[in-house]
Amino acid sequence: MPPPIAAPADTPWPGTISLTVNLTNTTDRVAAVHETIPVGPGEVTLLYPEWIPGEHAPEGPIENVAGLVVTGNGKRIAWVRDRVNMYAFHVLVPPGTSALNVDFDYLSPTRRQNGRIEISSSLADLAWNTVLLYPAGHFSRDIRFAPGIVLPQGWKYATALETASQEGDTVHFRETTLNALVDSPLYAGANYKRVDLSTGPDNRVYLDVFGDEPKDLDITPDELQVHRNLAIQAQKLFASHHYSHYDFLFAVTDVVGGQGLEHHQSSEDATRANYFTDWAAGVRGRDLLAHEYTHSWNGKFRRPADLWTPNFNVPMRDDLLWVYEGLTQYWGYVLTARAGMRTPEQTRDLMAGIAANFEASPGRKWRPLVDTTNEEILSERRPVSWVSFQRSEDYYMEGLLIWLDADTKIRELTNGRKSLDDFAKLFYGIDNGSFVTHTYAFRDVVNVLNQVQPYDWTSFLRSRVYELHPQVPEEGFTQGGYRLVYNDTPPAWQKQAAIGRYGVSFSTSIGFSVVNNGTVSSVWWASAGFRAGVTPGMQLIAVNGQAYTEQDLRDAILSAEKGTEPIHLVMKRGDRVVNIDVDYHGGLRYPHLERVEGTPDRLDQILAPVQ
Repeated sequence: MPPPIAAPADTPWPGTISLTVNLTNTTDRVAAVHETIPVGPGEVTLLYPEWIPGEHAPEGPIENVAGLVVTGNGKRIAWVRDRVNMYAFHVLVPPGTSALNVDFDYLSPTRRQNGRIEISSSLADLAWNTVLLYPAGHFSRDIRFAPGIVLPQGWKYATALETASQEGDTVHFRETTLNALVDSPLYAGANYKRVDLSTGPDNRVYLDVFGDEPKDLDITPDELQVHRNLAIQAQKLFASHHYSHYDFLFAVTDVVGGQGLEHHQSSEDATRANYFTDWAAGVRGRDLLAHEYTHSWNGKFRRPADLWTPNFNVPMRDDLLWVYEGLTQYWGYVLTARAGMRTPEQTRDLMAGIAANFEASPGRKWRPLVDTTNEEILSERRPVSWVSFQRSEDYYMEGLLIWLDADTKIRELTNGRKSLDDFAKLFYGIDNGSFVTHTYAFRDVVNVLNQVQPYDWTSFLRSRVYELHPQVPEEGFTQGGYRLVYNDTPPAWQKQAAIGRYGVSFSTSIGFSVVNNGTVSSVWWASAGFRAGVTPGMQLIAVNGQAYTEQDLRDAILSAEKGTEPIHLVMKRGDRVVNIDVDYHGGLRYPHLERVEGTPDRLDQILAPVQ
């Protein structure tokens, strides 16, 4: 085995690393990188960032680095990749060399099967961690960078970094630390609009919108107001902020891949091009901005201790993601409703769908929720065949249900005098204005919950998260004044909603989902479709003798409810066409939350805007 790479120490790297990234080659989607790294003679190990905050896994795209050349004093210097750590490069610096010039190309994906598209002809999402090498042996906060970019002609940019100067299309940013640089991505593009969402001079918030075309930037007054409401409601919830200014870097695009990644003073957000121009179609994904904004408090300012690392090549441990992501998912839904970006009814329908999906998914019978926090490392979000049995990153959505349970429990125990809002102010409202990360452990979460309302929170959380918990945590519904029910009427807003890449789901009835061309995208384990032999990847050709349409499948499910005849499907698997009869007679089962008369309406209170 080779010698171990030097562990990071809290000591400064001498000098400042100059970094310039050229984004002008949008045709090939290539970013050209040049670094000048001050050094002394002897061996230097350069690292490419591997563990990226917010991604919770070793997903630094090292495979996209090509053309790496190192020179010093005008002469080429050999580099050797570490035989064990593929993210480390060893360079022997000759005597008399005071700086290394490092050049390489970052080959951004050109096809979706190669990864998320980051650069198009009209916009770019630059994550600094993808375009730099840094010296091993130091904390990231002890390594200083002077970053800059070269933009395509006429492009605008937005970032949390402070601009030092601009000469034409070349921009230089103020010197900063490596950890702050990686935490400050940059969006750039030809079509750009900046919208002020600030709640006051002490809380500056901006929506930096980049689009494929100028028309994608058209924002109605009502849409503008609900986005302003988001900043207002977040400030009321946390009663603090931990940024000098906050930028939603927001791409509305059908070319660059969807994105949602948190940063302390900004977030990388990307969604469909018609986000503003077809507002009604986007109900399902409208919590994106609220979720990532919440992360400025939960995940960036307050962070699980095992997810704080001294540099970007020390492994993270994810077992508190049910707080980091699960509680953020909860606040994302709540703030989206309080801001008016979703109606309370839409929010309740989505929560009902979350619980219904878990009711149809038997994976919880063998795998505790805490083990799903490892899923990002295990699968790196590669698609799996039987997600309902294998479980995916359930700590997001099941975490939402658990925190709804906690919120309604506090309201129940205090007769409405206290809530999880009080927890938010106590846990995240400390050191208002400070950028310094405060880490926490399980006991810290429990202690603050007990400050809000004494209860056996340790058992409450351990039984739901760390122990096998086959029962879906729906107590938040019942304590909130609702119950989960099913009927054959889809929510009205779903008729206008974009189908998206996951297609139309019949998970709670026949047991599979179908995308636009009839391809079966998911099959729920042990469902009627599963038992009949439907598998993911099949193509649905016909239903009861009629060429497949979504409506024909709905009609067939409704018809089967009234008789004993199975649903006849013609499916294609590879080169074979097969007939499959699904013996299902339960009808369409759309989940809803139904109000229980005579009970406190705590869920409605949670979703109402704070005055």
